Amino acid sequence: MKQSKLRSLLVPVLSVLLGFLVGAIIMLIFNYNPVAGYSAMIKASLGKPFYIGETLRQATPLILVGLGFAVANNAGFFNIGVAGQALVGWLTSVWCAMLIPDVPKIICLPVCILAGMLGGAIWAGIAGFLKAYFNTSEVIVTIMLNYTALSVTNYIVRNILTDKSDATPKISENASLRADWITNLTQHSTLHAGIFIAIAAVFIVWFVMNKTTLGFELKTVGLNKFAAEYAGMSAKKNIILSMMISGCLAGLGGAMEGLGTFQNIFTFGALPDIGFDGLAVALLGSSNPFGIVFASLIFGVLRIGGNSMPINAGVPKEVVSIVMASIIFFVGTDYLIRLALDKISASKKVKVD
Repeated sequence: MKQSKLRSLLVPVLSVLLGFLVGAIIMLIFNYNPVAGYSAMIKASLGKPFYIGETLRQATPLILVGLGFAVANNAGFFNIGVAGQALVGWLTSVWCAMLIPDVPKIICLPVCILAGMLGGAIWAGIAGFLKAYFNTSEVIVTIMLNYTALSVTNYIVRNILTDKSDATPKISENASLRADWITNLTQHSTLHAGIFIAIAAVFIVWFVMNKTTLGFELKTVGLNKFAAEYAGMSAKKNIILSMMISGCLAGLGGAMEGLGTFQNIFTFGALPDIGFDGLAVALLGSSNPFGIVFASLIFGVLRIGGNSMPINAGVPKEVVSIVMASIIFFVGTDYLIRLALDKISASKKVKVD
C-alpha cells in the first residue's frame, strides 16, 4: 500500500523533472544555456514578493479549474469542457457585478462569485443531462459547448454589456477580489483574495470526495453505473450532479479572473488558457486535490517565470511551452514510468536476495 502511494507521488514528480530535462536538451541543441534559462525563470517567479504574488495569482484559477476537472474525472467523465465553463463563469460573474455595482461589498462580492459558479454549473449541466438521459459522449458535447461559450461570450460582451466594444468597463470596488493588504504585502502584484477561496476549495473537495456519501456515490457511478444502480444509487442524478459540481468549480475559476485578475471581461480570439491549463494540472496532480495545488504552482512558475527568459537569458519563450507539453506527455505515458519503477524495484530485490 505504501509502495503504491509512493509510486503515485513519484509519477508526477518524475514527469515534471523529465519535462524540464527535455526543455534543457532543446536549449542545448539550439545553443542556449539551460542553467541561465531556468535561473531566470525561478528568479522571475519566486525571487521577490511581487513575483511570488504573480505566481500565486496565476495558480489560483488553475487550482479551481483543475479541481473541477478532477471531480468529473473521479466520477468517470472526461470533462474537456472546463475551458468553456470557466469562460461562462467569468462572464456571469462580471455581468452580475455590472448589474449591482452599488450594493455593499459584503453582499455584492459573494453574489457575483455565486453567479460565476452557477453559470459554470449550468453550462456543464447541459452535458451532464445529455449524458445521463441520452448517453451522449461528454467529450464531444463539451468540446462543442466550449466553442458555443466562446461565441456567446463575445456576442454578449459586444452587444449587451457594451456598445460594440471589445471590453467591458472595470467592475466596481464592491465586486472586486482585490485587497489592499495583499497588494501591499506582495509589492503591488495582482494577487487577490481568490487564493484563499482556492485553498478552501481544495480541502472542501478532498473532504466531499473522500469522507462523504456524495463522494462515494460519485466515485461508484464512475467505476460502474450498473453496480451503483443495483446498490440503490441514482446513476442519472449522480452523472448530472458530478458534471454540475465540476462546472461550478470551473466557473469559480473563471470568476477569479473576472473579479480578481482582470476586473472585467473582454472578447476572446480563443478559449482562455486557464481552461486547458487547469485540465493539465489535474492530470499532473492525478486528480488529487493536493496534487493539483502542486501542479498549479509548477504551471504558475512556468507561466510567470517564462516571460523573463527571453529578456534575462535570451531563451525563447516557446521553450516554456515545450516544457509544459513534455510534462503532460510524460504524465500521459505514466505506464512507462511505472514500468521503469517496477523494474528498478525488482532489480533491487534480486540484489538483496
